[in-house]
Amino acid sequence: MYIFLSIVILLALFTFFVINLPVFGKLPAGNRLEKIKELPNYQDGEIKNQSFTPVKPEGVSYWDMLSKVMAGNKDGTPKNIIPHQKPDFSNSEQLKLTWFGHSSYLIQVDGINILVDPIFSERTSPFQFLGTKRFAGTDFINIEDFPPLNIILITHDHYDHLDYNAILKLKNSRARFITSLGVGAHLEHWGIESERITELAWQDEISPLANISFKAIPARHFSGRLFKRNQTLWSSFILKTKYNNLYLGGDSGYDTHFKEIGESHGPFDLAILECGQYNKMWPNIHMFPNEVALASKDLNAKYLLPVHWGKYRLALHNWDESVNGVVKSSFDLNVDVLTPQLGETFNLENNLPKNKWWINL
Repeated sequence: MYIFLSIVILLALFTFFVINLPVFGKLPAGNRLEKIKELPNYQDGEIKNQSFTPVKPEGVSYWDMLSKVMAGNKDGTPKNIIPHQKPDFSNSEQLKLTWFGHSSYLIQVDGINILVDPIFSERTSPFQFLGTKRFAGTDFINIEDFPPLNIILITHDHYDHLDYNAILKLKNSRARFITSLGVGAHLEHWGIESERITELAWQDEISPLANISFKAIPARHFSGRLFKRNQTLWSSFILKTKYNNLYLGGDSGYDTHFKEIGESHGPFDLAILECGQYNKMWPNIHMFPNEVALASKDLNAKYLLPVHWGKYRLALHNWDESVNGVVKSSFDLNVDVLTPQLGETFNLENNLPKNKWWINL
């Protein structure tokens, strides 16, 4: 009996210790929680999508997911080192963009530097000794290499978009954080001053600097860093500059919101959309390759930049299956797709990146 009680107490203490580790962040409370509860899509104690969005379809268990993910795919990781180019971080009035793999990229325009979803850890995991490592060759950039940042945009709180270690390195910058409602609770817990954080609900808009604005709009996804899901919002964002209109997609499954956004806020000069980490076991929260091209078409975007691939293996498909599928579907739908190398800085005027650099890797 005493041995049993001792084990229970030890397990309870271990659980208390683990769930209170800072990497898990902090759930919204107080005024922040009250704002979330006022959202029109807050129901039954959680935030909902606009459309019914089960994380998994009927007939699929979490054990099915876990066992197949654990089995992995030998072609889910490239056999060779991912190539990269040296970024051009020089000050820019003209819009230019540099992608670092997965969903991290730097937008430079009007002398402003905007870093989106900075993920630079070895693994997209709460513990850096668990999970698959980033692809070889993708560790070419460090937080310290960036120019002075003005804005850091966080689309939602998943580990592959909100990197605890990256935030710790960025908290001493002077950058302003813009994010989805509720995510500020994590940032404050990690030492970011509240006056540097702006949280937006869908349809909220802010103009933090001259000639630039961000508007949060719907996405079809979910949120959460521990056991309790959907307590913080997930968003896509419209970024307007003096001469450009950009769609920053974050994570989203395909739905009617893309066409609605294209009709009400388009056309867009560029749509940056997730590409990869999809599976039939979770069909509603990430897009399949043909849906990425279709979403770009719905958004009425001049160019499509597929991201959310090229750095981490978080699903079961071949590592380059997603981008190959997007390129093919984009051709079929007459969508102009851009495929820069990691670290390659480009603009939308005269150096459009379209090489299939991943072939034979």
